[in-house]
Amino acid sequence: QYPRQGFKDIEEAREWVLSFVYWYNNEHRHSGIKYVTPAQRHQGIDGDILAKRKEVYRVAKLTFPERWNTRDTRDWDYEDKIVFNPVKDNDANSSKKIGQVA
Repeated sequence: QYPRQGFKDIEEAREWVLSFVYWYNNEHRHSGIKYVTPAQRHQGIDGDILAKRKEVYRVAKLTFPERWNTRDTRDWDYEDKIVFNPVKDNDANSSKKIGQVA
């Protein structure tokens, strides 16, 4: 958690940033990469993790169908390419307009 009062010196700030970066890359599961960590994605182990999750959800849905009704489970399929900040159609049109000369 970010210190409300700021940092007492540059060393404290550096220690905090190092700790945050470690947490962000190794512990925090990101929704944009299907709830794996960036480190897991970078190491190439996310495919195995997602396959195991998919199986757990499949078994849970078979075991307790009343819980799921007709809902689908999360999509745990592996995706080879992930785009973190895709350009939206509106954004693309805006940039074209900005770049045009009247």
